Amino acid sequence: MRIAVIEPYFGGSHAAWADGYRRFSAHDVAVISHGDRFWKWRMHGAHVTLASDFMAAVAAGGPFDVILCSSMLNVPGFLGLARSAVGNAGVVLYMHENQLGYPLSPRDRIDLTYPMLNWTSMLAADLVVFNSQYHHDQWFEDIPRFLRQFPDYQQHGLIAAVRESSLVLPVGVDLRRIDGVAGQVGDVPRIIWNQRWEYDKGPAELSAALTALYRRGLDFEVILAGEQFPTDPDEFIALRDELGDRIAHYGWAEADEYRSLLASADVVVSTAHHEFFGISVTEAIYAGAFPVLPNRVVYPERIPAHYHARCLYDDANELVDKLAWAVSHDAAIKEVAAALKPAMATADWGVVAPQYDAAVSQTA
Repeated sequence: MRIAVIEPYFGGSHAAWADGYRRFSAHDVAVISHGDRFWKWRMHGAHVTLASDFMAAVAAGGPFDVILCSSMLNVPGFLGLARSAVGNAGVVLYMHENQLGYPLSPRDRIDLTYPMLNWTSMLAADLVVFNSQYHHDQWFEDIPRFLRQFPDYQQHGLIAAVRESSLVLPVGVDLRRIDGVAGQVGDVPRIIWNQRWEYDKGPAELSAALTALYRRGLDFEVILAGEQFPTDPDEFIALRDELGDRIAHYGWAEADEYRSLLASADVVVSTAHHEFFGISVTEAIYAGAFPVLPNRVVYPERIPAHYHARCLYDDANELVDKLAWAVSHDAAIKEVAAALKPAMATADWGVVAPQYDAAVSQTA
């Protein structure tokens, strides 16, 4: 079967998803994409040029059986422009994220355009796939309130049909690339924070927690990795000044270095307010890090219930307390991390790709 993956924003987790499925699927998968810049423009306009690229791919290699679209794509616009080449292909929409529940920074303002693009793309797809049950449930809880904001023809009657044509599949993570990687072993426990350096991931909360931990006089080092942007968060700049040489790594890490940093980490921490799956946290736990995570968003789903009391925190004070416990109990955290590894392994592409193949085959 021939599958086209249409990804307007080929970078970060979106690129890992598209390329991962291409490599691990049993089918013939082609990725048609644009670069990871100007995300708002990608959502508004990428469907125009991607439709042209898709038609060229059909002309060169024949029709596709399935079109697997990213949540960054304007699916109705794409299908309209590429209709001469779409044929009878099934259409699957993969929801990495949605724009309904995104926490706005003080610099942002509400814009209904982007959640409406998500909604109309769902209506145009034969199958909608969410990356977690939390994401699925949050969307169907929020969409009625969103539609009520419009003056008439509010489309509530379509929600049930979209829900019925939806399912949940993990993102897919290439965890095998982490197996056997050696990291630096030291006497001081290492805490890794390996998420995007943006407002929704809570850099201010992280900085405050690590500063409080430092002022308790505990020994630890910090790895600040993850995707950077032109301007670092002010809180990270202040944290680097405060912790000095306790910052073992600061900034983006290329693939080999990143794997080594994962292997050297004893604790992984998140302060995210917006997370639908948690690829970087999954990687870190699989590599052997003990998780200290917020008791919100997707994390209660990602961590087995038996470990919630040990790994999940409810407020800023509990975050510091759990970090303090973790950096003081090496043997205990290693035991928990080892116990959690099998739960993370269920997201490996070797497990997930056949599930994708089965799902998309039903729409062909």
